[in-house]
Amino acid sequence: MRPTLPQWSGTLAAKAAAFITVMCCALAALLGVLVHVQVTNQTVSQARDQALQRLTQATERYEAGDTLRRGAGVDPPELPGELRDLAVAGDRGTMVADRAGRPTMWAAGPVDGGRALAVAVDYSQQSRTIEGLDRAIVWSSGLAIGATLLVGAFAVTRVTRRLHTTALVARRISAGDLDARVNDPGAGPRTEAGPRDEVAAVAAALDSMAASLQGKLLAEQRFTADVAHELRTPLTGLHAAAELLPPGRPTELVRDRVAALRTLTEDLLEISRLDTGRERVELDTEQLGPLAERAARAAGHGTKVRVVRDVSVETDRRRLERVLGNLVANAHNHGRGPVVLTVDGPVVTVRDHGDGFPEYLVAHGPQRFRTEGGTRGHGLGLTIARGQAEVLGARLEFANAPEGGAVATLRLAAE
Repeated sequence: MRPTLPQWSGTLAAKAAAFITVMCCALAALLGVLVHVQVTNQTVSQARDQALQRLTQATERYEAGDTLRRGAGVDPPELPGELRDLAVAGDRGTMVADRAGRPTMWAAGPVDGGRALAVAVDYSQQSRTIEGLDRAIVWSSGLAIGATLLVGAFAVTRVTRRLHTTALVARRISAGDLDARVNDPGAGPRTEAGPRDEVAAVAAALDSMAASLQGKLLAEQRFTADVAHELRTPLTGLHAAAELLPPGRPTELVRDRVAALRTLTEDLLEISRLDTGRERVELDTEQLGPLAERAARAAGHGTKVRVVRDVSVETDRRRLERVLGNLVANAHNHGRGPVVLTVDGPVVTVRDHGDGFPEYLVAHGPQRFRTEGGTRGHGLGLTIARGQAEVLGARLEFANAPEGGAVATLRLAAE
């Protein structure tokens, strides 16, 4: 099974860890090679100088007719062939080779009779020194890489955690929680002693944007509520005056427009209450089938109701009827019949057989005062339905049927 990584450890942390590891390995390898080459050259040079010095002494003793010391001889059988050929050709040289299983530094030079005088110097200590150095380089490089990786991972994960927190807050804001803030510890004012880093700057910018957006939305909500409240009084008088007009076609038009204006005002007030987020539900246990039938009858237009599987739900009856009534009214006003309301357990669907929802609505949900194709209405019915569904803790989805027609699906929590 693949290991599960923490949520804050994303590709940035993995890439940073890989980069730190590669750079540490490359640096350790470079330094190790440089140290190995430098020490090896120095050790080999010292051993070569010692071997050549002994070769000079052995040559002097050989020419003086004295007995050669131990480790020196003429044409010894262990002498490497390449070095022997070099000496016979009249040159002096050195070479490291094994002698009786031990590393040896050979030095050879020419003597009379086309022979080679050679000196063997034990090279075991120098070889062990180089091998120990190589092991020390490997172990120290491993420890350095591990320590650097741990420190780098700690530093990177601190950054990725802060970025993850910022991303979570951004998602909460996009979901409608305008009170969400990052409050990054490093997002204070920039000073000469300790300027804030880039992550803190992003967090501060997000908090500032959220505060500005919240202020603008609150101002818009207050404006909408104030306008709706101010319109109620003159509309009430206008409605009363319209009732006093004599019967006739002009009177019917005036009454119809006054009724539409009153409905719009009530919708605006309802939206302003939903925007504040202070709506409270009055829960009770209801049978979903009969409740859906009542909502369809209240909406009028002769909606067909199908109860596939009835279920008890704990909900606010008034709000749920409002949601279903708006969905049915929207299907009749903007779609074509037949309109069918189906109850299948805690899932209620309202479907018409018109041209379907606009693409923007399916992708982003209903938007206030937006209608397409010159259709009637002020574009608040589905917005109110979605807001009331959120208050109920339900999920309202919009889609288009493959064979044509709009489909609104309300998913409630069963009891």
